[in-house]
Amino acid sequence: MGHGEAVRNEEDFTKPDKELDREAQSIAPDTLAISSLGQLERFKAAKAFRDLIANWHISDFHISDARGRKIQEEGIHLSSSGDNLPSVAYRMHEEEPEIFNTVLDKMRQWVPGISDIKAQIGDDGSLLVRYSDGAFKDPFLDYNVSDGTIKMFAYMILLHDPIPHEILCVEEPENQLYPELMTSLAEEFDGYAYRGGQVFISTHSPEFLNAVGLESIYILEKDQGFTTIHRAADDPLVSRFMKAGDHAGHLWDQGVFTGIAHRIASIS
Repeated sequence: MGHGEAVRNEEDFTKPDKELDREAQSIAPDTLAISSLGQLERFKAAKAFRDLIANWHISDFHISDARGRKIQEEGIHLSSSGDNLPSVAYRMHEEEPEIFNTVLDKMRQWVPGISDIKAQIGDDGSLLVRYSDGAFKDPFLDYNVSDGTIKMFAYMILLHDPIPHEILCVEEPENQLYPELMTSLAEEFDGYAYRGGQVFISTHSPEFLNAVGLESIYILEKDQGFTTIHRAADDPLVSRFMKAGDHAGHLWDQGVFTGIAHRIASIS
C-alpha cells in the first residue's frame, strides 16, 4: 500500500543482510517503487536498476518511417522505428567521422553499387539522406533506394553507436535483407555485445542462426497461452550435431529443433 523500507547501502555486498541500512519510505500506492526511489541518488542499486530498464532499446525498423525529409532532432540514438535516421547519420558524420567512415566502408562492401552515403541539410533546413551509386553521376534520394539498403544502413548506424544501449532488443532483422547478409549482420550484433550492450534478437532466419554460436540460441515454445524458454545447448541431440560440424540453421530446417523441450525435460 505504498509503505515499506528501502536499503541505502546495497553496494556493500560484504555485509550480512541484517546489517544493511534501511530507511522507511512512503509513496503513492499506484506508483512503482523502483520508478520512484530509483530517481534518488542515495538508493544506488535502485537507481542503477531503474536506469538499466529506462535504457532498454527495442529496434523494430519501419522503412517507410525512415524515408524522406526530416527535421533535425536533438536525440543521439536511433529511434525504435528509425524515423530519425537522417538526423542521427548527420550527427555521426559531423561528430564521429571515423565511425561514420567505418559504417560507409561496410556498406560499400555489402551492398552492390553503393559508393557513398550522405546526410545533408536541404534548402528548407530539413535533413535527407542521399545514396550514391558508382554507375550514376547524381546520387539518389532514399525514395529511390531499396528497402534492404536503407535497413542495412540503419543497422550499421545503430550498431556503431558510440554509446551502446545496455540492452538492445531487435525484432526479426532478416526482413527486407538478402539472406547472404545474415552472416555479416550476426557478426555485427556480436561485436556490439562485446562493446558493452547485451543483445536479444528474435528471428526466423536459418541463415542468421547459422552464424550464431549454439550457446547463444534459445528456443521459445508457446503452449496453451504460456511461453517456455529452453537453451538449445541443453539438448543432447542438437549439441551432438553441432559438435560434428553442423549448423543451427540447417538443423532447424531439418526439424531437429522440433521436440527440443521434450528432450530437455527427459534428461532433466
